[in-house]
Amino acid sequence: MVSSQAHKTKSEVESILKEWLESCTRGGKISRNTVAIGIVVLDHLRRRCPTSKDAVVSQGGEITGARSGLGSILEDYSVPSSYLKEVTTRQGHQDGQRLFEQLRWGKKLSALSDTERERILQALIHVLTTLATDWLKRQNLKLEIDRRHAPVTWVNLIVESAKQRSGGIVEQHLVGAKLERRFKEMKVPNYPAHAGDSQTVRAGDFAISKLVYHVTAAPSRNVLKKCAANVKVGLHPILLVPGGEQENKAKVLAQDEGIDKEVTITSIEDFVALNIIEVAAEEGKDFFSVLQEIVSIYNKRLNEVETDLSLQIEVR
Repeated sequence: MVSSQAHKTKSEVESILKEWLESCTRGGKISRNTVAIGIVVLDHLRRRCPTSKDAVVSQGGEITGARSGLGSILEDYSVPSSYLKEVTTRQGHQDGQRLFEQLRWGKKLSALSDTERERILQALIHVLTTLATDWLKRQNLKLEIDRRHAPVTWVNLIVESAKQRSGGIVEQHLVGAKLERRFKEMKVPNYPAHAGDSQTVRAGDFAISKLVYHVTAAPSRNVLKKCAANVKVGLHPILLVPGGEQENKAKVLAQDEGIDKEVTITSIEDFVALNIIEVAAEEGKDFFSVLQEIVSIYNKRLNEVETDLSLQIEVR
């Protein structure tokens, strides 16, 4: 029989977890880092409750087990390690420490029997593993292509369909696939979309001869400063953004940086669509078969460096 104290504590800690998740929601999304770190925190409390900050947080502020041991911890709760290779952001560790603090390092649960505490912690972990499972079950980007439409309409459909879940990943790898298809004799580099240029000592997302391609779903002053840096060392920056509002914004920012005459700014849709048309004409193929080839290369490149494979594209 469950005690009244257990009922009260269960209700209280469920509210704490719910409020913590809400506080960690940024841009309408809960990061996989946050979900993973939450599982690690609750796993610690299953092993030792209450615990202490010194026991579970390093001097550098990282939650113990949130790096080298993360994969095995996730798999203990039937979450495949492919969900997240490692918690890499400082924000994830900060989120985890806040959850520890709100649970008072486990003191919220310490008055319960071992059986009651275990049952409640398992229920809290289930909330988080359900979020992870739902994320893993997300469907690929399945797109119905009307063969009568122009290639630019097809590419626009891809970009628009990815807008709410891509975070720039689809855009970068689509451009990478286009370049790989167009320049078969060259090796087009492939990096995770969120590996910053400064971290990887790169001039941009892709560099071919003296051309440097920058791909972004939302142009900022920062990316225009990178373009300006390219110009200073004799490279030609090409900034690729979604068409319409974002393209206009990029041109205004280029004017502000004083490089509007030195940088090429064009839409991702036009950039990829013109390639489809040119390749089809050169090789005597129809537009749709070339699109399928680019999508196939895109999926290969995505699979090589990203963990969110739900961003794979299917065109029919």
